[in-house]
Amino acid sequence: MARKPALSTDKLKDLGADKLAQLVLEEAERNAGFRRQVKAALAGKSGPEVIAKLIDRRLSGLARAKSFIEWDRARAFADDLRSLTDTITSELGPAAPALAIDRLLRFIATHGQVFERVDDSSGRVQDVYYQAIHATGDLVASLPVPEADALPEKIMTALGESTHGYLADVTEAVAPHLPQDTLARWDGNLKDAIAERQSEEAARKSDGWFYSMASQWAGMRQILASARGDLDLLIALELKKKPHMQDTLGIAAQLLEAGRTAEALEWVRKPGRRTFGETDDGLAPERVSLEARILDATGDRSAAQALRWHCFEARLPADILREYLKLLPDFEDIEAEDRAHAFALEKAKPEAALQFFLDWPRLDLAAKLITTHPHRWDGGDWHNLPKIADLLEHDHPLAATIFYRALLDNILDCARSKAYGHGAKYLGKLTLLAPEADAMRPDTMTEHATYLAKLKKAHARKSGFWARVGDGQPKTPETSGTRRPVWSKDDR
Repeated sequence: MARKPALSTDKLKDLGADKLAQLVLEEAERNAGFRRQVKAALAGKSGPEVIAKLIDRRLSGLARAKSFIEWDRARAFADDLRSLTDTITSELGPAAPALAIDRLLRFIATHGQVFERVDDSSGRVQDVYYQAIHATGDLVASLPVPEADALPEKIMTALGESTHGYLADVTEAVAPHLPQDTLARWDGNLKDAIAERQSEEAARKSDGWFYSMASQWAGMRQILASARGDLDLLIALELKKKPHMQDTLGIAAQLLEAGRTAEALEWVRKPGRRTFGETDDGLAPERVSLEARILDATGDRSAAQALRWHCFEARLPADILREYLKLLPDFEDIEAEDRAHAFALEKAKPEAALQFFLDWPRLDLAAKLITTHPHRWDGGDWHNLPKIADLLEHDHPLAATIFYRALLDNILDCARSKAYGHGAKYLGKLTLLAPEADAMRPDTMTEHATYLAKLKKAHARKSGFWARVGDGQPKTPETSGTRRPVWSKDDR
């Protein structure tokens, strides 16, 4: 079969203007979003003001709309919003970036009422708003200084009372492109606004919970401080937060980059906002990695390496071990890696060790670990065990067999009738792996024939499962001749 020709600009030009115009017209009649883009492109021939008027009409309609978007129209609605922002950035942006930014800010300001009109559990609509925010930052770079200097006031007018968090996101997008004097003035205005708002909020404390714009504005001041390179102001603002809310790692990282290692060490060791998975032992890999790099920068390599190894023994994070080995002299890293593998095999919790060997990766050691603890594994972990078994079954059939048995036993012991199809597949896998797995199995593990016989005896009444199985292989609807019921009393 001949391959379809790939589309390209040159090939489309070969069609000629008349043919292309006809194709565009036909698609515009079918696709409302495309039709609006074509109209905007045509309006661009008359200048940016004409495009801006077309965009303004769509923005006004979006701001006025109140009807709820049903679930089956949510995707089309998101596509329509994306068409609007694409028109602003691609048609208006190159010709008049200031006008385009004004329209993007108007669009971003509609987020509150738009989210009330649509169930955006998929995140499609929110993605459009984030794209608009990033596009705003990109356009700021092309603004002349006077228009860039006026941008903070425009942002505060459009989004200054937004509680969704987009105000801080817009600030982060535009701040790197603004003049230093503009950033300083914006920071001063925010400082005054925070003081005034905090006085008002103090008087409202008895009214119960309310959203504090002062907190969001303070976060914006930190963004501006970073853009200005004012690390001391950034730290001063961070210290105003409650201790458990402070971004100690973020501040420590910036102090390290600035060469202020003694302060960085103090911050990285402070109790603050916890990272994902962090416990009271303070050995979260992200925290340990940063503290060890700070210790390296101070010249205390031995303390840094001791910390990395201590973290490895406690958590078995592969990245921390890589950092540890990388800083060892030649040949010593090989011995240390062997020592780490031995520790994971012999002294660590098997579940944590398994994840380490998968991350390293050393599938041979993962298989050894599994076969060393054949009864340790939870067959209810159907999110991970099937994927791991699939990785192992080619080169390590015994380890894969242990996992497939654990999965199948859990399904049948718990009478998970909806998973019987998966159970039949696992039994088929076990049958295929049996010759090799039986040849290397330990005495504590039964051979496949004995395992299957026990399975049939223990779960003889689970007809819903056995209807899916024939000689250890999954049955398809065509070969079984019957349709399995969703549930029956015999499946208990």
